Amino acid sequence: MTRSGHRLGRCAAALAIVAAGCRGSSGPGAAEPADSPTGGPRPAGIVRAVGTRPEGIVVDTRTGIVAVAVRKPDRLLLLDSGTLAPRRAVRLPGHARHLVLAGAGGPVLVPVENADTLLQVPLTGPGRTATTVGRSPHSAAAVGNGRIVVGNEVGGTLSIVRAGRVERTVPGLRQPGGVVAAGPVVAVVDVAAFTVTTFDPATARRIATTRAGAGPTHVVLVAAHRMVVADTRGDALLVFDPQPLRLISRLPLAGTPYGVAADPLTQSVWVTLTARNQVVGVCLASGHPRVIARYPTVEQPNTVAVTPGSRTVYLAGARRGEVQAIRRPARALPERTCR
Repeated sequence: MTRSGHRLGRCAAALAIVAAGCRGSSGPGAAEPADSPTGGPRPAGIVRAVGTRPEGIVVDTRTGIVAVAVRKPDRLLLLDSGTLAPRRAVRLPGHARHLVLAGAGGPVLVPVENADTLLQVPLTGPGRTATTVGRSPHSAAAVGNGRIVVGNEVGGTLSIVRAGRVERTVPGLRQPGGVVAAGPVVAVVDVAAFTVTTFDPATARRIATTRAGAGPTHVVLVAAHRMVVADTRGDALLVFDPQPLRLISRLPLAGTPYGVAADPLTQSVWVTLTARNQVVGVCLASGHPRVIARYPTVEQPNTVAVTPGSRTVYLAGARRGEVQAIRRPARALPERTCR
C-alpha cells in the first residue's frame, strides 16, 4: 500500500471515533515524502553506513568532500567523495534536513531547524558562523553580494542574512520550503500555499507569484531561464522560467518526487522518487523534459546531490542511515548537455 493509502486508512479509523481532520498526501497542507518501501532491488553503486537519519547532502568537487547531516547526535559529516570515508564531523546545535553550498569550495549552509539558526560551516579548516534567524529554518540560498536568503518554515518568513547577521526579515509567506537563487531574484516555494514566488533579495520586494502544482516542496536552478520544482503530491516536475515567472512545462513523474539536485553543466536534474526508492535523471536541454536515467537507491532517499557533468550521484538514505554513491559509466555521460 502506498503512503496515501496508509494515511487514508488512518483517517477513516480516526473519523469513526471522533470528527477530526487528518492531513494526508492527497489533502491540504504541505506535501511530504512517501514512506519508502523496504526491501526491493539492491542499490546501485556503493553504500556506506554513516549514522542516524542522514538527510541533507551536498558534494563539492573542489575539495572532494560530501557533506551530510545526521542525528543522535546532531552532526555535519564531511566524507571523502571518492570512498565515502569520514574526514571529520562538526557538532550541530540541532537537526538539519537540507544543505546547500554557498559556492565552490564552500562553506556549507546549514539551516538548523530546531535551533532557529543558520550555520555556515567551512569544508576545510576550523570555525563556523552562526546566525539566529526565524522559526524553523528549512532551506537557504546564497544570492550574491554576500547575502543569504533563509526560508523559515514555521515562522512564515524569509531572513536575509549578510555578514553574519539578519539584514532584513520578509513576512507574508504561509510556509516557505525550498529556496533558490535565480540570477538577480530569489525563488521561494510556499509549501502550504502551493505557489512559487520571486523576490528581489536586495530590497525584499515581491516580484511575482504563481501556482506550483498540487503539493510543491523543493526547487533548483538548472539554467538562467529554467528552474525546476518538485510537485511531490502531484507526482510531477514543474519547469518554470523565473524571469518573468511562468510555468514552461510539466513532466509527470510517479513515485512521490521529493529530493532534487541540479547539474547546470548538462542541463539536467536528479530527482528522488521516495515511494519507489529510485533516483531519476531528467534532461532539460531541449524544450521538453525527458527521463534519461533511473537507478535503485537506498531506502528513504529524501535528498540527493550530483557532481558537474552528472558523473556521480549521491543520496542520503534516512531509514537505514546510509549514503550512496552512483558513479555513472562513461558511455552514459553527455559531454556538455544531455541532448
